[in-house]
Amino acid sequence: MNDSTTTGAGRRPALPDGAGDGTRAVRAGLPEPVKHEPTLPGPVFAAHFHLPGDPTGPYTYGRDENPTWTLLERAVGELEAPGQDDVEALVFASGMAAISSVLFSQLSAGDAVVLPDDGYQALPLARAQLEAFGIEVRTAPTGGDAQLEVLDGAKLLWIETPSNPGLDVCDVRRLAEAAHARGALVAVDNTLATPLGQRPLELGADFSVASGTKQLTGHGDVLLGYVTGRNAEAMAAVRRWRKIVGAIPGPMEAWLAHRSIATLHLRVDRQNATALALAGALRERPEVTGLRYPGLPDDPSHRIASRQMRRYGCVVSFTLPSRARADAFLDALRLVDDATSFGGVRSTAERRGRWGGDAVPEGFIRFSVGAEDPEDLVADVLRALDESAG
Repeated sequence: MNDSTTTGAGRRPALPDGAGDGTRAVRAGLPEPVKHEPTLPGPVFAAHFHLPGDPTGPYTYGRDENPTWTLLERAVGELEAPGQDDVEALVFASGMAAISSVLFSQLSAGDAVVLPDDGYQALPLARAQLEAFGIEVRTAPTGGDAQLEVLDGAKLLWIETPSNPGLDVCDVRRLAEAAHARGALVAVDNTLATPLGQRPLELGADFSVASGTKQLTGHGDVLLGYVTGRNAEAMAAVRRWRKIVGAIPGPMEAWLAHRSIATLHLRVDRQNATALALAGALRERPEVTGLRYPGLPDDPSHRIASRQMRRYGCVVSFTLPSRARADAFLDALRLVDDATSFGGVRSTAERRGRWGGDAVPEGFIRFSVGAEDPEDLVADVLRALDESAG
């Protein structure tokens, strides 16, 4: 984590040992209190900084560092790895910018990488570019720790757990141990879980990567990504890649993200509890098949998820009998926006097959549970299922 003492970004005293998630989220990344100054300084809009003499100090040019990023990066690091000062966090313009920074900073021609074949929809785009650069790409499903079977000789293992949109879960500890034994680095996409759901670095990963666009910021108004890690050499390469491609967040986006993190625990707890209630209601519906939510005791991933996750996420997936039924269901919803992405305070749902690229049935629904009253949301979903049956 950045340790700058520049005005507006000075380090605040460490939180008490064992501080809860709510306390940590509310206080994460705040600077030392200064009389008459705001508790969270406003965004710093600067392309350059006063820099007489030799270019020393943290802030020299706006593509390299910004005080608003510093505070956000500190907050992210404190959530992903509480009390661990050897962990560095870097923020990016989007989740894909963060993903790309790890892939392309750690791999070169002749290397091999293992990706999930059921992961985020944009991973095939990354695969095509990796292969164009002469990098071997191997894939395997998330479920059943299947990536173990193609790990020999790889330089990097990329894990996405829970997977998006299928919500399969793999054993991060087991995969990380196996990868390290073979000399491979391990990156975990932690977008769906958030740092309050799981901490990949504690489970043995070298990188925890996420799209902050989703539940971390939670309001559907910010594009953001981040990478955290404790391997100084590997993180230096990630930082260098960010500088080369200029994949930096704007100061306003960084400030909005930091502000939003203060309510992360409130949003996560409400959304996760409602997601479990919705999944429980959906399992009683005969037209619903393929229901997945790791928090359900009978979900295929529950046993592994319960060992490595503290919260199970806000996304529920299920399949309706046909594309027409799925579209009618989405049209009938009143409290749910038909939109992509997930993790926002307003519930969203979509027929995922409309994009192509995901190996899902035509009637597959990815449902992101928001912060509405649980009773109202469940009632709306059940009513829409009834109306769409006609």
